[in-house]
Amino acid sequence: MREVPLLDLKRLDPELEDELQDAFTRVLKSGYFILGPEVEALEEECASYCGAEHAIGVSSGTDALLVALMALGIGAGDEVICPSFTFFATAGCISRTGARPVFVDALESSFNCDPEDIERKITSRTRAIIPVHLYGRCADMAEILDIAERHDIAVIEDAAQAIGAEYEDRRAGSMGRIGCFSFFPTKNLGACGDGGLVTCQDAELADKIRVLRVHGGAPKYYHGVIGGNFRLDALQAALIRPRLRRLDDSSLRRARHAAAYNRLFEEAGLTGGTSPPLRLPETPPSRHIYNQYTLRCSNPDSRAALREFLAANKIASEIYYPIPLHLQKCFSSLNGRKGDLPISEKLAGEVLSIPVFAELEEEEVSHVADRIAAFFKES
Repeated sequence: MREVPLLDLKRLDPELEDELQDAFTRVLKSGYFILGPEVEALEEECASYCGAEHAIGVSSGTDALLVALMALGIGAGDEVICPSFTFFATAGCISRTGARPVFVDALESSFNCDPEDIERKITSRTRAIIPVHLYGRCADMAEILDIAERHDIAVIEDAAQAIGAEYEDRRAGSMGRIGCFSFFPTKNLGACGDGGLVTCQDAELADKIRVLRVHGGAPKYYHGVIGGNFRLDALQAALIRPRLRRLDDSSLRRARHAAAYNRLFEEAGLTGGTSPPLRLPETPPSRHIYNQYTLRCSNPDSRAALREFLAANKIASEIYYPIPLHLQKCFSSLNGRKGDLPISEKLAGEVLSIPVFAELEEEEVSHVADRIAAFFKES
């Protein structure tokens, strides 16, 4: 059996490869390399796909979060609630504005932030909540939006891993005040470099984000506010557009791989009983796009041994994420301590993501499941 990577960006079907080549040539000949018609076309297509009135292309998913916070005027003295069990950018961007990230715990069932803990952490200084739709599954937005409305707090959806995911028939990025997406190559809708997107329903807010995207200049060279260089390259927009047309099919294939894993692990007897060797990702009632398929092992030692076994069998895996943000050194001034967020800390010691990308072959899915079953039979 050949090596099974966590993601293989070289597996392109010939039709898509031809379209990407055509897009590259089109941009090269146009001489328009930053913003412009390609970016505007992508923005229109993404707004329609996400169910948003407005979409603004930006330079990365991180910059999408940063410009969203800037557009809401969040800064020194403010607090922004976000999960601890997520990628660094969410809290990093809060800190970059001068605001204070306030970390909340996760739910064991979904890995997403716990709405009850969100409500406990609200103070008079809380200006926004950033729920993360982790691994491609939407957070519990009904509860979060209700909390935000009662406290008059903005919601910024971190949908970097979740374009096309749904919660009660609403798409990620269409429910909060602002939605933020990443086009990093490993995402379901990836660029051939970096890129991001901001969505919103408010025309005035969208215009403000567009101005902030170009150093706050409106018109050019006249600066009423301080913004940043958050512009999306025309080439990345052109290369994303053919992938967007295939995104639903791609996400469906990921979901089929996830369902196959679930079935194979259950058939292997790895999930039953009071102390199963594996806990599978919960299947939500709404659409999960499986940016990652993430298992939970019974403890950190079991995970380390499984990961070593998989590597020996040339099967890639990854830990998203090994250290919760409240325990990261750079946030030590916030006085986070081990034991503060027990579920996040537990998940960080147990989660393991295995290959689920759309181009994965059925025999590869079966092989991965077979090797994992073999590990637990031998241990």
